[in-house]
Amino acid sequence: MNMQLNSDKLAMALSFVCALHCLFVPSFLILSSGFLAISLDSVLVHQLLLIFVVPVSLYALISGYRNHKIAWVLLSGVCGLVLLFLAVLLGPNILGDFNEKALTLMGSAIVAFSHFKNYQVCRKLDCVCHD
Repeated sequence: MNMQLNSDKLAMALSFVCALHCLFVPSFLILSSGFLAISLDSVLVHQLLLIFVVPVSLYALISGYRNHKIAWVLLSGVCGLVLLFLAVLLGPNILGDFNEKALTLMGSAIVAFSHFKNYQVCRKLDCVCHD
C-alpha cells in the first residue's frame, strides 16, 4: 500500500481524534469527576495532537498535489491546519472555551475533508499515489 494513501487515512483519523477529544472529553470528565483522580490538560493534548497532525497532513496533501495538481485541495487543508494551529496558539485563555473548541472542530473538519477530497481526486484520476 502506498505511503500517500496511508498518510491521507492517518491524517483523517487524527482529525477525527481531535474532534472526538473536543466533543467528548469534557463530558467524560464531568461524568467521572468523582472517580477520576487525574486531570487531562486540554491544551497539552491539542499541542501533542498538532505535533502529529501537521507533518502527516502536509506530507499527504503535498504528495497529493504533486500527483494531481489540484491546488484547492492543498490550500483547503493548509487553511484547516492554520485554524488548528491558531486554536492551540491562542487557546481557551484568549478565545474562551467555546471558541477554542469551535475553531478546533472547524479546523479538524476542514483537514479531514481535504484529505478525503485528496483521496477521491487521486482515485478518480487514477494517480500512481494510491496503487
